[in-house]
Amino acid sequence: MAANKKLLFLPGDGIGPEVMTEVRRVIDWMDHRRTVSFDITEGLIGGAAIDATGGPLPDDTLDVAINSDAVLMGAVGGPKWETMPFEVQPERGLLGIRRELGLFANLRPALVFDALASASTLKEEVVSGLDIMIVRELTGGIYFGEPRGVEDLPGGGRKGVNTLTYTTAEVQRIGRVAFDLAQKRNGRVCSIDKANVLETTVMWREDMESIKGEFPDVELSHMYVDNAAMQLVRNPKQFDVVVTTNMFGDILSDCAAMLTGSLGMLPSASLGELDESGRRAALYEPVHGSAPDITGEGIANPLATILSYSMLLRYSFDMSEDADLIDQAVCNVLDGGLRTADIMERGKVRVSTETMGKAIIKELDKLAA
Repeated sequence: MAANKKLLFLPGDGIGPEVMTEVRRVIDWMDHRRTVSFDITEGLIGGAAIDATGGPLPDDTLDVAINSDAVLMGAVGGPKWETMPFEVQPERGLLGIRRELGLFANLRPALVFDALASASTLKEEVVSGLDIMIVRELTGGIYFGEPRGVEDLPGGGRKGVNTLTYTTAEVQRIGRVAFDLAQKRNGRVCSIDKANVLETTVMWREDMESIKGEFPDVELSHMYVDNAAMQLVRNPKQFDVVVTTNMFGDILSDCAAMLTGSLGMLPSASLGELDESGRRAALYEPVHGSAPDITGEGIANPLATILSYSMLLRYSFDMSEDADLIDQAVCNVLDGGLRTADIMERGKVRVSTETMGKAIIKELDKLAA
């Protein structure tokens, strides 16, 4: 058994606790059957933290996160807290932990399992075999730039300002993450910008070109964001690794997510910089939200969160064999015809959140036999 690793569990709001329960089954299975064991601490974030402490990111949660090897989160938010002041809404907790941990690189895979190719709204031949990795810069850009805000104008009316800003260091840092991932995949990076309009992204393109020589085995191309949105629904399999700004990545990753048929299938990772010991802060979470409309009904899809745990093993602990095992279990269960409500198709078997989680464990038992 490997030395214990510190993992912070943040179930969050809505369906978050439900899907995290099924991840816990997989973690317990790994603890008993594989080579990894976790010391797990559970904390509060988002609306649950507001209810308990008055704020979306308690100091205790942040302290544990800073001292953990990785953080695994469910979801945050819901209508209960939507009328609260902007600065203390649940989503501020997520943005806050990203900022405090320095999580600058968001990895959003868009992967179509063979069994779900017909679930996409696009033609099956367009999405079958799709495997894209979108790398989104997460701590800079227009979401964090200054000045920002809304001000009253002397003659009446108001003016809103948000500032798009990047430094060379920020661009090169996210670029190197994308190039490194491409080296482990199919060797192609497409950098998305709006260099025909925005000076900041002219610099972005130039800075991406400046590091290309560090990765001679990777092909770099560039594409304007409007064309990229069109190409994602026209010919998505042309992409391997996509790297882009915070706002463009936010939009394009959701577009790519729907190519796969359901947000309930998609994991994500948010990574910090490597320190001198080779360790990096990291937070893993499903792409889907808290889904308050189905909370408590036991029908949420836990697979995105289970696959987020697989990414955790792969990117935080270099445990690719264990991650591959989980990915294969998910693939086999889907091939066997089990579906939660969000991915239900005619002729398949609809199951609950709990039943899907237990089916993954059963498949893991078969694979490990």
